[in-house]
Amino acid sequence: MIRSCSHSLLFAVVLATISCSARAQRAPADSIERYVRSEMERQHIPGLALAVVKGGRVFHVQGFGFADRERQIPVTPQTVFKIGSVSKQFLATGIMLLLQDGRVSLDDPVSKYLDGTPETWQAITLRHLLTHTSGIVREGPAFNPMLKLPDIDVIRSAYAAPLEFKTGTKFQYCNVCYFALAEVISRVSGRPWNVFLRERVFAPARMEATATTADSLPNRARGYDWRDDSMYVAPDWPALRPSGAFVSSVLDLARWDSVLYSEAILTRASKERMWTKPRLKSGAESGYGFGWYLDTFAGRSTVHHGGSLPGFRAQLTRFPSDSLTIIVLANGDDARPPLIAREVAEIMLATLRSPR
Repeated sequence: MIRSCSHSLLFAVVLATISCSARAQRAPADSIERYVRSEMERQHIPGLALAVVKGGRVFHVQGFGFADRERQIPVTPQTVFKIGSVSKQFLATGIMLLLQDGRVSLDDPVSKYLDGTPETWQAITLRHLLTHTSGIVREGPAFNPMLKLPDIDVIRSAYAAPLEFKTGTKFQYCNVCYFALAEVISRVSGRPWNVFLRERVFAPARMEATATTADSLPNRARGYDWRDDSMYVAPDWPALRPSGAFVSSVLDLARWDSVLYSEAILTRASKERMWTKPRLKSGAESGYGFGWYLDTFAGRSTVHHGGSLPGFRAQLTRFPSDSLTIIVLANGDDARPPLIAREVAEIMLATLRSPR
């Protein structure tokens, strides 16, 4: 009888603990859901997917609204969105894999890999391309979103443009620089850059919903543009640009976040290099590493990147000291995922600070 009472008491304590844990997790999830729904209405967002990842494990994941308004297809955690420049971290990862393989050096001049580079590019290294400190113009003049061109043609179209500043002296965002990095990956690896990344990054990370914008995948979201108080379907660029190459889902990006806690793809040394602020020639620090912005929010260091393409906006923000990551993918031009990610992070950080 005593044993039976003891077991009943233990069972009751376990049930109470599980119930409290569920309520503790439900509370921030409810707050997050209310906030996201209100922002979707305010920002005219047709559909949005959100993942909150803690320590490499999904804490909360949810789809809101519609992936396709015309066919009334709802967003789910499996919905695939264009992620724009969130793609840059994968190009940077490709370069770091070649570095780990001993096939490139960050201080190699880009002219070692690309023929015909002008004299003004002779001092530009792979490091400068990665950190947007090269001085090269932001876009290759030949780039046309409605025209499919070889990457090298877009890169060469920037050869004649004068540098916008002396190499290494300032940060200025540069998309054609990531075209050049993609071309280096292709030439050094002997495989198209998208194939190399699929084999060395996406497949090992089990990112089955991540591919280029030109690839055919199920569960693709449609992009939208809010204009003149009406919602329109956004143009779908046929051009594949490495600087914003990929589509993905919040679940795939959560898998990528989990991989970043390990050395399965990138070594610890590689990640430290990617997430260390570079020094400009003046000695000042720049806030952009290798494919990631390096910043602070609410007194915490953040590693993050956003992305945009017509009809799509994306944000992936990591808080390394809290092992917390917020991923927001949306299919509306007016969407502001960085704002949503920050506010969701505030809810989560407040929860983490609260006594248990």
